[in-house]
This record gives sequence, C-alpha cells and structure tokens, in this order.
Amino acid sequence: MERRNLLRAAVAAPAVPLAATVLGAEPATASSAKFDTHDPRFALAVLPDTQYLFDADSADPAPLRATFKYLLEQRAEDNVAFLTHLGDVTEHGTEQEISLAGTTFKAIDGRLPYSVLAGNHDVSSGTDDQRGDTPYRKVFGPDRFRRSATFLGSSADGYNSAHRIAAAGREWLILALDWRISDAGIAWARTVLKQNPTLPAIVTTHDLAYADDAGQAYLSGNGQRMWDKLIKDNDQIFLTLNGHYWPPGRTVLKNAAGHDVHVHITNYQDRYYGGAGMIRLYHFDLVRGRIDVETFAPWFLNRDAGKRTPLEAETIELTSDVDRFSLAIDFTSRFAGFAPPVLPAPRPAAQVVDRHTAAYWRFEGDVEKVKDLSGRGNDLTVRRLTANDRLTVSTEHHAGAPAHSSVRFDGGSGRGALLQTAANAPLNSMTFLDGYTFETFIKLPEPFEGKHDWMGIFSWEGRSGDAGKHSGWSDLEPTCSLNLSPERFLQYVLYTADGDHNPTSWSHALPVGVWHHVAVVNDGKRSVVWVNGSKIARNPTQPSHGVATTGRPFTLGGTSFDLRYDQSFYGWIGDTRITARALRPEQFLPAGHFR
Repeated sequence: MERRNLLRAAVAAPAVPLAATVLGAEPATASSAKFDTHDPRFALAVLPDTQYLFDADSADPAPLRATFKYLLEQRAEDNVAFLTHLGDVTEHGTEQEISLAGTTFKAIDGRLPYSVLAGNHDVSSGTDDQRGDTPYRKVFGPDRFRRSATFLGSSADGYNSAHRIAAAGREWLILALDWRISDAGIAWARTVLKQNPTLPAIVTTHDLAYADDAGQAYLSGNGQRMWDKLIKDNDQIFLTLNGHYWPPGRTVLKNAAGHDVHVHITNYQDRYYGGAGMIRLYHFDLVRGRIDVETFAPWFLNRDAGKRTPLEAETIELTSDVDRFSLAIDFTSRFAGFAPPVLPAPRPAAQVVDRHTAAYWRFEGDVEKVKDLSGRGNDLTVRRLTANDRLTVSTEHHAGAPAHSSVRFDGGSGRGALLQTAANAPLNSMTFLDGYTFETFIKLPEPFEGKHDWMGIFSWEGRSGDAGKHSGWSDLEPTCSLNLSPERFLQYVLYTADGDHNPTSWSHALPVGVWHHVAVVNDGKRSVVWVNGSKIARNPTQPSHGVATTGRPFTLGGTSFDLRYDQSFYGWIGDTRITARALRPEQFLPAGHFR
C-alpha cells in the first residue's frame, strides 16, 4: 500500500548568527540514503498530539514505535523528507514522561530528520517561550538536533527551531514554534525568514486554529496574534499545521499579498488509543501541482487484518474531507513573489541544428518569411485563406523551447493563415527512408472557443491518391499530417513510402492553456508519437517506412483536403524541427526538461 510523508526548514536566533549548515542528506545510513532530493514528488509526515501515549504509569509508546518503524521502512517508497511533531508530546511534561518520549524518538535520530515543539502539556501552560529550563528543553531542545543536516538553528530561549530541507530540487523552510511564542520569538522567526528570503515556508505550532464539526477552521486567539504578527505579511508562508484542538479541520486564508495560506488542524488524541500514533502524510507533487493528504495509523495497518478488533479496524485510516483530501497549488506562481522561477536562457540555433537537420524554424522576427535555420533553404512564407488573416509573433513559449517566442495562429472555419515552403523547397520531396523525427511545440487557447474540428498542425500538401496510395480514408487527404480531432486528440496520419500502408497514431485529449512538446519518431520500421516526453498509447505496430510525398509544399499550421484548406491552426506553435533520423527522448528540443 503506497503511503507518503514530509517537509521542514531551519535557522538561528537574531541574537546569535545562524549556524553554518551544509545541506544534503542526513548522515549516511542505509535508511537515509534512500531519500531522493531531486524527485519532484516527496512527502512530509505530520505527527500530532501523542500525550496519551506518555501519561505517567499508563504510558504505552508501542504505537509511536510502530509509526517510526513504518516511516523508516517506507521512506524510499514515499520519498519522505521530514517528520514534524505538533506538540503535546506528553501528558504532564514530567521528567519521567519526557525521558520515555526522548528514548522512543531515538529510533529515528540520524535516520529521519524531524522537529518537535512544545505543547501546553509539555510545559507550564501559563508560560511562553521565555519560561527558562524545563525537562522538555533538556530532552527536545537544540542540543538534540545540532548534528542533523537539516537543523538550521533555534531561538535563544531554545523553544523555537528552524529546519531547512532539500526536496524536489529546491530548498524548503520549516518553522517549529512554541505553543505560546513571545514577541522575541516572533522577531526571531521573522529574522529566519529574512535570512532565507527565497524559501517556501511551513509554520508548525501547537495552537493556531480550531474547527467546527463540519471541519471549517478558524483562527484561535493565539492564532490570530501569530497571523497578524508573523504569517500575514510573510508571503513565503503557504501552509500552517497545528494540533491541540479536535476535531480536525482546514481553511484557506488570504495573506497581505493576496495569496493563499492553507491552515490545517491535525489532532486525534480523542480517537481510540489516544490516536495510536496516527500520522498524516502530505504528498507534494510538483509535477501535478498538488498536495495529496492521507491520515492513518501504522500500528493498526501492520496488524493481521483478520485479527484486528472493531476499534482497530475503525481507526486504521480516516477518510473524511478533513483527513483525506487534495490541494491544488501552482507552486511556480504561488512562490513567484519571493522566488521567481529561473527559466533556461534561449539557445542559439547552432545548438539544436546538426548535419541530420532537414529544417528548423523559430519565430522571433518577421513572420512573413521565416528562415530555415538549418541552412537547407526550406524557408516558410505566409499563405492567407482570406485577405485579412494574420499571424502574430508572441513571447509565449514552452519552458524547454530553444527560442523564447512562438507564432500565434487565429484560424477558424473558412479562415486563417498558414506557413508554407516554396514550390521548389528540398523538403517537399524528402521521403526519409532512413528514419525521421518531426518536433513542434503547441499550445491551445483557454478558453478553447469556436469550431476547430480536425485542424492541422503540420502536413505535406498533396493527395494520397496522386502518390498511388488508396488504403486510407480518402484518396484526397494528404500523405502525411498531424491534426487535432474535435475532442482535442492528436492524430498522426501517414502514407508510407513503401507499400500502401496507412498507420495512424492517436493521443489522449490535450489540455488547453498549457504548452505541449510533440515528437513523431520513426526508426525506419515504425512510427511512435511522443507528447511531453511520454509515448502515447495508440501507436500502431504496422510497418512504417518513409513518407510518401508528391513534391508539393510542407505546411505549418494547416492540413489540406483535395489541395484546399478549410481552416488554419488555432493557438500557438513554437520551434519546429525536422530531423532525418530517429532521435532519443533526451535529444528532443526540450533538452532534458521532462527528466
């Protein structure tokens, strides 16, 4: 069963310089070596109030031991980066309880980075972080974490800590704040944020929000103070996690920059066996732009299903809207205010053209005549279907495209403009018997308005019947074309140079409003269509050798029928390259963008 966990960051008090920290994996062990800092998917584990497991002579740390064992065993599968405890480790904060908890946590020391913060049951509830020494600070203070590679530092009082983790190819900051942070503590937290201005931050504390029975969360009195003095004006903070209250709940608040801050309450001490060491896993997925959340108890999960008691079976996993849910977050745009994305610089044509390149076009200047940068003379010029049709050069582009521009086509039924090679261009008659790769970047407008059924992306003009091909839908369709169906499925139609074969590939429905890289690769035996670095499902296995051509122009932005064009493309087309050999995915124009 797949599970997940993760996340945190760190720093030191304003009164003392931040400790120099080398980021990377924690000390090399068989367990820690399994975490992948570059995988765009990782997990943050959240552990709320465990106080009833450390309650004087009724203490039972077995559930927490099972949770730690589970996290260590599953760390590689779920790519767990970090574990954060939300306070109320113990019931009374006595030396005996704290000592037992500290011993239990030794199972993950040096094996899984984590943070702990004080709840009102761990320290005197009438004090803030200036309370001085306590059994809690002796065991869970800064000294415990100094050797951890993710520990960034702590406030001078020792009750607030900061942790910096490397995950998904970037760094993240986690603030673990005392249940009653003082003004000095807040000043320290602000300093941590200022000293790490580009790191997305998560605030963890014990008391920040509570929820009603429907799961709607509201800031508590202490939470409102933290919001006003720390969270609201620091755009880096995008998520807060707290325990203390039950039932669990969540809400989304707008900060001063107008951006979302997700506020979540996690606490299961009211559940069977004091929550039984139940954890919540936040699965960050920077590819999909989501955080998927699940809540379960490893102690019960590992029991023989046939021997679980009714209460164990009931508590093994929680699936309400506040326990199992998904958050849609465009991480790039959400973090752009403090960490603008660094886009790759445009690449000169010389870097993407070689002796096998049959044609390469990019759209940076005069769109009336687009030069073939391969040097083979396959320049494109505009052909208008009606007198007023225009093409527009745009700065819109795929993040992995060599050029940071594209051409906007605004075609529709009976109108539009195309780009075509000249009547004598070498490309018109090429048959690619040794294989080929056709590549382009496309983006469909959002909203996708109007009628654009079977619009063409590129094609070789000509009638398949004139090439002696009669196996397809019509002798009047072109010999090779890449089109979009009414359902936005890519359709690659080919009449091969040898024989009367008509292999046709189909993709999934392409989303609108985002860029896609499309590559058609033929190794001399078979054609395979790729979208965004992934093979599509419906690639036929029938033989596909070369391209039948009739010597008529290559067309970008349209597909003819009986030598006539009913419409042109609707959307953006970026860099387009034709290579007279089969390329591997790592050789495609995005140059590693999909890895």
